[in-house]
Amino acid sequence: MALLPQILHSPHPALAAAASPSRAFCRAPRHIHVSASRGRGRGRLATAAGASGPGPSSPEPSPPESDDGLVELPLFPLPLVLFPDATHALHIFEYRYRIMMHTVLQTDLRFGIVFAGNSGSAAEVGCVGEVVKHERLADDRFFLICKGQQRFRVARIVRTKPYLVAAVQWLEDRPPAEPPAPGEDAEALAADVEALMRDVIRIANRLNGKPEKEVGDLRRGLFPTPFSFYVGNTFEGAPREQQALLELEDTAARLRRERDTLRNTLNYLTAASAVKDAFPSSPSSG
Repeated sequence: MALLPQILHSPHPALAAAASPSRAFCRAPRHIHVSASRGRGRGRLATAAGASGPGPSSPEPSPPESDDGLVELPLFPLPLVLFPDATHALHIFEYRYRIMMHTVLQTDLRFGIVFAGNSGSAAEVGCVGEVVKHERLADDRFFLICKGQQRFRVARIVRTKPYLVAAVQWLEDRPPAEPPAPGEDAEALAADVEALMRDVIRIANRLNGKPEKEVGDLRRGLFPTPFSFYVGNTFEGAPREQQALLELEDTAARLRRERDTLRNTLNYLTAASAVKDAFPSSPSSG
């Protein structure tokens, strides 16, 4: 995973990555204090165009590209990975990121999310988050929901104050250089991945004591590329693996990696299920 220079490093402030209540606290880049969670934010959220608090009724157009094809984008380092079409709910209360949100809400509603782990460095590849709903509180904090758009790679840092801004280039998957082997094209891989996901869900439900039922359509008509992003978004709790998937510029390679991960998960769950069947818990006595 390529990393930006450690311009954000700090030994102490903490950043809550509350994608789930059990997610551990991580050391944050300097001066970042954000609680991030998946799903619906607290309180009523207005749509971005007509949200509470001052702001134009319609956003200004996106900033034009420079002569070198780069676009300036405010960056938000977080201990999570945003994928295209995925949604995240964020609670923003640190001063410089409140400033950033004021700017974002008055322009094109977009900012970049880059993964920042315990090292204090941020990844060079991230994903644009577009604000789709937000609520501005009386003390100028924000609750917002953003949806992943296109991926980008940081080309250079433009400025670091009052918040991080970078010049970025858009990132797209490339077509394969050579014809794939039989069964290794993106469509076939997507079918394999969906089948493995069904098996993983079925056995996981069994281990958790949930009633067995048919798993619905996981792919939902998605083409292989967006489906590969959907699958990567389900790998919660493994942000570094998610970041590696986000950085791949080959849909088939991303699906192969997801297939391998799901196979390993399925093997583990199958073994755990066999142990559970061999040594069933005895009913409590007394």
